[in-house]
Amino acid sequence: MGPKSAANILRNIVNSKSNPLPRVLAAMGIRFVGERTAVFLAEAFGSLDAIAEASPEDLQRVEEVGPKVAESVYQFFREPHNRDLVERLRAAGLMFTHESMRPTDGALQGLTFVLTGTLPALSREEAKDLIERAGGKVAGSISRKTSYLVAGEDAGSKLAKAQSLGVRILDEMQLLALIKAG
Repeated sequence: MGPKSAANILRNIVNSKSNPLPRVLAAMGIRFVGERTAVFLAEAFGSLDAIAEASPEDLQRVEEVGPKVAESVYQFFREPHNRDLVERLRAAGLMFTHESMRPTDGALQGLTFVLTGTLPALSREEAKDLIERAGGKVAGSISRKTSYLVAGEDAGSKLAKAQSLGVRILDEMQLLALIKAG
Protein backbone atom coordinates (compact mmCIF):
# COMPACT_ATOMS: atom_id res chain seq x y z
CA MET A 1 0.00 0.00 0.00
CA GLY A 2 1.31 3.41 -0.92
CA PRO A 3 1.68 6.34 1.47
CA LYS A 4 -1.28 8.22 -0.03
CA SER A 5 -3.62 5.21 0.37
CA ALA A 6 -2.45 4.67 3.95
CA ALA A 7 -3.00 8.36 4.76
CA ASN A 8 -6.52 8.20 3.28
CA ILE A 9 -7.38 5.16 5.40
CA LEU A 10 -6.08 6.81 8.57
CA ARG A 11 -7.99 10.03 7.78
CA ASN A 12 -11.21 8.03 7.23
CA ILE A 13 -10.76 6.23 10.56
CA VAL A 14 -10.34 9.54 12.38
CA ASN A 15 -13.34 11.04 10.55
CA SER A 16 -15.54 8.03 11.41
CA LYS A 17 -15.24 8.90 15.11
CA SER A 18 -17.34 11.99 14.52
CA ASN A 19 -20.26 10.09 12.96
CA PRO A 20 -23.51 10.92 14.76
CA LEU A 21 -25.16 8.34 17.02
CA PRO A 22 -27.86 7.34 14.48
CA ARG A 23 -25.15 6.41 11.99
CA VAL A 24 -23.20 4.44 14.60
CA LEU A 25 -26.37 2.67 15.70
CA ALA A 26 -27.38 1.77 12.13
CA ALA A 27 -23.90 0.39 11.46
CA MET A 28 -23.96 -1.95 14.47
CA GLY A 29 -25.94 -4.55 12.56
CA ILE A 30 -28.97 -4.73 14.85
CA ARG A 31 -31.65 -6.72 13.07
CA PHE A 32 -34.48 -4.51 11.74
CA VAL A 33 -32.62 -1.27 12.62
CA GLY A 34 -31.76 0.78 9.56
CA GLU A 35 -30.98 4.46 9.22
CA ARG A 36 -34.53 5.70 9.80
CA THR A 37 -35.16 3.59 12.90
CA ALA A 38 -31.73 4.52 14.25
CA VAL A 39 -32.67 8.22 14.00
CA PHE A 40 -35.94 7.62 15.87
CA LEU A 41 -34.13 5.68 18.61
CA ALA A 42 -31.41 8.32 18.99
CA GLU A 43 -34.01 11.12 19.08
CA ALA A 44 -36.07 9.30 21.71
CA PHE A 45 -33.28 8.17 24.04
CA GLY A 46 -30.41 10.62 23.46
CA SER A 47 -27.62 8.11 24.07
CA LEU A 48 -26.50 4.61 23.17
CA ASP A 49 -26.35 3.69 26.86
CA ALA A 50 -30.01 4.65 27.33
CA ILE A 51 -31.01 2.59 24.29
CA ALA A 52 -29.00 -0.37 25.58
CA GLU A 53 -30.71 -0.21 28.98
CA ALA A 54 -34.24 0.32 27.65
CA SER A 55 -36.92 -2.31 28.16
CA PRO A 56 -38.86 -3.68 25.19
CA GLU A 57 -41.86 -1.65 26.40
CA ASP A 58 -39.81 1.57 26.47
CA LEU A 59 -38.44 0.82 23.01
CA GLN A 60 -41.95 0.30 21.62
CA ARG A 61 -42.89 3.84 22.64
CA VAL A 62 -40.52 5.10 19.95
CA GLU A 63 -42.04 6.16 16.66
CA GLU A 64 -42.17 3.29 14.13
CA VAL A 65 -40.79 0.74 16.61
CA GLY A 66 -43.05 -2.26 17.05
CA PRO A 67 -42.67 -5.46 19.08
CA LYS A 68 -40.28 -7.20 16.65
CA VAL A 69 -37.88 -4.25 16.41
CA ALA A 70 -38.06 -3.59 20.16
CA GLU A 71 -37.26 -7.21 20.98
CA SER A 72 -34.41 -7.27 18.46
CA VAL A 73 -32.81 -4.13 19.95
CA TYR A 74 -33.34 -5.40 23.50
CA GLN A 75 -31.79 -8.81 22.74
CA PHE A 76 -28.86 -7.27 20.82
CA PHE A 77 -27.70 -5.41 23.92
CA ARG A 78 -28.12 -8.50 26.13
CA GLU A 79 -25.51 -10.46 24.13
CA PRO A 80 -22.10 -10.34 25.87
CA HIS A 81 -20.17 -10.04 22.58
CA ASN A 82 -22.31 -7.03 21.59
CA ARG A 83 -21.68 -5.39 24.98
CA ASP A 84 -17.95 -5.94 24.32
CA LEU A 85 -18.35 -4.31 20.91
CA VAL A 86 -19.99 -1.28 22.51
CA GLU A 87 -17.12 -0.93 24.98
CA ARG A 88 -14.51 -1.23 22.21
CA LEU A 89 -16.33 1.46 20.19
CA ARG A 90 -16.53 3.66 23.30
CA ALA A 91 -12.78 3.22 23.87
CA ALA A 92 -12.16 4.14 20.23
CA GLY A 93 -13.96 7.44 20.82
CA LEU A 94 -17.18 7.04 18.80
CA MET A 95 -20.15 9.30 19.55
CA PHE A 96 -22.61 7.73 21.95
CA THR A 97 -24.82 10.77 22.59
CA HIS A 98 -27.27 12.61 20.40
CA GLU A 99 -28.61 16.15 20.46
CA SER A 100 -32.14 16.25 19.11
CA MET A 101 -32.49 18.26 15.92
CA ARG A 102 -36.29 18.08 15.91
CA PRO A 103 -38.15 21.28 16.60
CA THR A 104 -40.15 21.13 19.82
CA ASP A 105 -42.79 23.46 18.44
CA GLY A 106 -44.10 24.61 15.10
CA ALA A 107 -47.22 24.87 13.02
CA LEU A 108 -47.27 21.13 12.36
CA GLN A 109 -46.26 19.90 15.83
CA GLY A 110 -47.83 16.54 16.62
CA LEU A 111 -49.09 15.97 13.07
CA THR A 112 -48.11 13.07 10.83
CA PHE A 113 -47.99 13.43 7.05
CA VAL A 114 -47.66 10.98 4.18
CA LEU A 115 -46.51 12.19 0.76
CA THR A 116 -47.68 10.63 -2.48
CA GLY A 117 -47.57 11.43 -6.16
CA THR A 118 -45.58 14.19 -7.86
CA LEU A 119 -45.88 17.63 -6.32
CA PRO A 120 -45.88 20.60 -8.74
CA ALA A 121 -43.05 22.68 -7.26
CA LEU A 122 -41.47 20.73 -4.39
CA SER A 123 -39.45 17.55 -4.54
CA ARG A 124 -40.44 14.91 -2.02
CA GLU A 125 -37.27 15.68 -0.01
CA GLU A 126 -38.07 19.41 0.02
CA ALA A 127 -41.63 18.74 1.21
CA LYS A 128 -40.37 16.36 3.90
CA ASP A 129 -37.84 18.95 5.08
CA LEU A 130 -40.49 21.70 5.27
CA ILE A 131 -42.83 19.48 7.27
CA GLU A 132 -40.13 18.42 9.70
CA ARG A 133 -38.84 21.97 10.18
CA ALA A 134 -42.40 22.98 11.08
CA GLY A 135 -42.49 20.23 13.74
CA GLY A 136 -44.40 17.57 11.80
CA LYS A 137 -43.45 13.97 11.07
CA VAL A 138 -43.40 12.24 7.70
CA ALA A 139 -44.37 8.57 7.50
CA GLY A 140 -44.06 6.22 4.57
CA SER A 141 -47.52 4.69 4.68
CA ILE A 142 -51.09 5.62 5.53
CA SER A 143 -52.53 4.51 8.86
CA ARG A 144 -55.18 5.68 11.29
CA LYS A 145 -52.46 7.81 12.92
CA THR A 146 -51.89 9.80 9.72
CA SER A 147 -53.07 13.41 10.09
CA TYR A 148 -52.78 14.41 6.41
CA LEU A 149 -51.97 12.92 3.03
CA VAL A 150 -50.20 15.39 0.75
CA ALA A 151 -51.20 14.26 -2.73
CA GLY A 152 -49.68 15.27 -6.03
CA GLU A 153 -50.24 13.96 -9.55
CA ASP A 154 -50.55 10.18 -9.97
CA ALA A 155 -51.28 9.67 -6.26
CA GLY A 156 -52.30 6.00 -6.58
CA SER A 157 -53.15 3.57 -3.78
CA LYS A 158 -52.18 5.83 -0.88
CA LEU A 159 -54.90 8.26 -1.93
CA ALA A 160 -57.51 5.50 -2.00
CA LYS A 161 -56.42 4.21 1.42
CA ALA A 162 -56.47 7.73 2.89
CA GLN A 163 -60.01 8.24 1.59
CA SER A 164 -61.15 4.90 3.03
CA LEU A 165 -59.69 5.80 6.46
CA GLY A 166 -61.04 9.35 6.43
CA VAL A 167 -57.56 10.92 6.42
CA ARG A 168 -57.58 14.58 5.36
CA ILE A 169 -56.03 15.18 1.94
CA LEU A 170 -54.03 18.26 0.98
CA ASP A 171 -52.38 19.45 -2.19
CA GLU A 172 -49.03 21.24 -2.18
CA MET A 173 -50.58 24.72 -1.91
CA GLN A 174 -52.71 23.69 1.06
CA LEU A 175 -49.66 22.21 2.79
CA LEU A 176 -47.72 25.45 2.32
CA ALA A 177 -50.69 27.47 3.62
CA LEU A 178 -50.94 25.21 6.69
CA ILE A 179 -47.25 25.73 7.44
CA LYS A 180 -47.52 29.49 6.91
CA ALA A 181 -50.66 29.77 9.07
CA GLY A 182 -48.71 28.50 12.11
